[in-house]
Amino acid sequence: MSIGAAVRRVRTYGGQFLLLAVLTLVVTLLVSGVPRLVNRLAEQGLREQLISEPAARRDISYTSGAGTAGESVMADVRERFDALGGQLPPRVSSAVADRWYSVDALPGRVKGPDLAARNLMVDLGLRAAPGVREAGTLVEGSWPNDTVVADRPIEVAIDADVARKVNLRAGSQLQLGAIDPTTGALDDPIPVVVAGLFRPADRADGVWDGLPPLLRVTEPRGDGEPFIIVGVVAEAALSKRAAAGWPVSANWRYRLGVDRIDARYLDQLIDDLQQVQRDAPTGLTLTQGVDVPLRSFAAQVNAARTLLAVIAAGVFATLAGLVVLAATLATRRRRAEFALLRARGGAATAGARRSLAESLLVVPVAAALGWWLGTLFPGDPDPTAPYAAAATVLVTLALPLATLAVPAGGAARRDLIRMRPSARRLTVEVSLLLLAGLAAVLLRRRGLTLGEVDPLLVSVPVLLAVAVAVLALRAYPWPLLLVSRLAARTRGSVAFLGTARAGRSAVAAPLVVVVLAIGTAAFCGVVAAGVDASRDRAAEQSVPADALIRGERFAPDTVDALTRLPGVRAVTPLVSEPDQRLTADALGTNAELRRVTVLLVDGPGLESVSRESEVDLPIPSALRAARAEPGALPAIVSPAVAADLTRAGLADSAFITVQGQQYEFRTAGTAQSFPLLSTSASRFVILPSQALPARNTTPVPTSLLVAGDRLDPEALRQAGDQGQLRYQQTGAVTGRERPIGATVDTRAHVRRVLGDGGANGVLAFGFVAGAVGGTVLGLLAIAFTVLAGARARGQVLSRLRTLGLSRRQWRGLLLVELTPLVAVSVLTGALVGAVLPLLLNPVLGLSAFTSGVPVRVAFEPSLVAAVLVLGAVALGFAVAVEALNNRRLRLGEVLRLGEES
Repeated sequence: MSIGAAVRRVRTYGGQFLLLAVLTLVVTLLVSGVPRLVNRLAEQGLREQLISEPAARRDISYTSGAGTAGESVMADVRERFDALGGQLPPRVSSAVADRWYSVDALPGRVKGPDLAARNLMVDLGLRAAPGVREAGTLVEGSWPNDTVVADRPIEVAIDADVARKVNLRAGSQLQLGAIDPTTGALDDPIPVVVAGLFRPADRADGVWDGLPPLLRVTEPRGDGEPFIIVGVVAEAALSKRAAAGWPVSANWRYRLGVDRIDARYLDQLIDDLQQVQRDAPTGLTLTQGVDVPLRSFAAQVNAARTLLAVIAAGVFATLAGLVVLAATLATRRRRAEFALLRARGGAATAGARRSLAESLLVVPVAAALGWWLGTLFPGDPDPTAPYAAAATVLVTLALPLATLAVPAGGAARRDLIRMRPSARRLTVEVSLLLLAGLAAVLLRRRGLTLGEVDPLLVSVPVLLAVAVAVLALRAYPWPLLLVSRLAARTRGSVAFLGTARAGRSAVAAPLVVVVLAIGTAAFCGVVAAGVDASRDRAAEQSVPADALIRGERFAPDTVDALTRLPGVRAVTPLVSEPDQRLTADALGTNAELRRVTVLLVDGPGLESVSRESEVDLPIPSALRAARAEPGALPAIVSPAVAADLTRAGLADSAFITVQGQQYEFRTAGTAQSFPLLSTSASRFVILPSQALPARNTTPVPTSLLVAGDRLDPEALRQAGDQGQLRYQQTGAVTGRERPIGATVDTRAHVRRVLGDGGANGVLAFGFVAGAVGGTVLGLLAIAFTVLAGARARGQVLSRLRTLGLSRRQWRGLLLVELTPLVAVSVLTGALVGAVLPLLLNPVLGLSAFTSGVPVRVAFEPSLVAAVLVLGAVALGFAVAVEALNNRRLRLGEVLRLGEES
């Protein structure tokens, strides 16, 4: 068999081989390029999430306890700095971008004329940290002298803004020492001079981090407390003070770089961070918080990759079906050629060898081109070359295997359907149904390991789609047979001929492929809608109004102040008290109950604010209808608290402390969760504030829910800060500590963060790619279905046209014949796509994208409209393909004796 003959045959049947090449290119392009694109999106999402976090959160920090050290303290710290860095696991060590160490002398009280001029009470800490001089710029004076001279003051450099706030300047003379508790004077003070003032070249540089901070003043926590500042000293000066017995502590920090963390190996990095935590040296305190955002992102990425695997299974199964259809269609067109080859004495495998030679000329080249195009996608590659090679081999063998399936003799009629299938086909179909059912049971019992691909369980959607398609095939001819019989009794031939031909069409393989494609697209649409709706619920769970103001304690008149702001329609106060103790009686007898979070809500007020904010918030009637009456307050508790109270015999009477006041309550109902509480909260008690008994003091609001239009978050924050200050200054109990600034969260902002942050880019890519790819491949499968029977329909058309069938009647006949096929395939695929999420949703882990709120997948009315539109587009596409194919065929060509479909 010469190569030239194979090349001529490929040229002769160029359209068929071009189609096979395009399918091969698409397969290898997806195998090569999509993992790169997914990795790129994951890296971008991880980088954005880490950048949004404080940079210090990426630090692995070792701290020694305060103690005495010798004059070689700096050398010892430097040596241990290298040793600790060398002990980090390789994956953690390679992710470290910056590292610093420092030695601190504990803050002591300083006094001096400049401080006394403003009556300031200040504590000064001393810090020696290599790299400070290079990272800062002097604005006044000089850096501390590295040479320590006896009887000379300790030279320090202070941030210029810090110095201005505490009235210090270059040359300020200070005395540093411990406070004598009896006299209030400094005990054995030592002289200190401010040698210079500096400004950081980059305030985000990690060398400035540490506690207490270098670049800002630590405010007093209460009345009579000092300001705390930190000054930079030379290493020699700190070593001298350490040798004199001053307690010092050391800090070693290793910061992970945003660009050095590979999103593909997050699980391994998290495991290594756990190992670092376990192997912390004795005597050192290890602090690291980078594993928290990494775990959150890893959960999202793993859930997204699992979902992508499910979608990819549907897409690749559809592509495999299209390859089979293309090979079958090509072989059917050359059936006479292969029959003649056998008739001339060729072996049974002669046709297959010829097809294999032709495939080897086309498929490997197309596969190599698709792989190369995939490498142009941005992102790091995955080891998918074996999968591309396997796909190339399978596509190459598709045409030879289809050739082997060609009957040796003449072709039988293909327009007849047996109402009773053969035993072989019935066995295959029953086996397929049983396999799909078994796989579904295994999926629900075993679940999916997020981030990993179990071939059997990920293929469950494919198996179920094929099983449903088989059932549709079994039911397909029966209603058409009934309609055909009814049409036979009417005048005109279009309806009868169309339904009769539709009922006799052999559409088994094309229908399965269409169901796979449309099912994949519908699955993506339904799950995407479920995730979107669950994010809305998560935002409403976090902020069940238009805005939520959180603080420490607000003056009661803050509600009135907020209602006067532009756009505000309603405000209701809340009281949240975490970690409160349950007791058995008013005397505080503990019934060995774990602590709980207490939330006081005004039931009617909460209902009013949520209604004004257009939030569907179900509020238990026990909270809405509660009134101030003698006896225990009705409370909504979590199931865990309810079980504890029942076990202790306190379901009808227990006591809880709220802001120093004890209240008796009874269990009026249970709830798995409640708005304003995190989804992980498992122990809480909700009390109706409108039903609290009248007392001299009442609980002070700690949060405020606001409903309104076009709210200004900055105005809400300022009103909250003023309310906190009014409470501190004029409240019945004046607070000593300075209030922390109020925070404002809007529901729109929370919803936007849920949809934009983390690995949402990967998830959105999966939904869009699956929906668009499934739709396009579904239309392509419908085109194959039309082309498979195009020649037979052309023969019928040509014969009927010679009998007087008009062009308009022909169009009607075509619509009647194709409409049942398109309708059954699209509707069956949509049904599969709507049912699959109900099966897969519990094991996909999509709650990682909804702040822990379970994703609910329900019937989407928009799916009906989408199916109708898709069905109309598919039918129009099918008619267009048929019309183009009929124009290509000539009347005499389709009427030749023996011409086959």
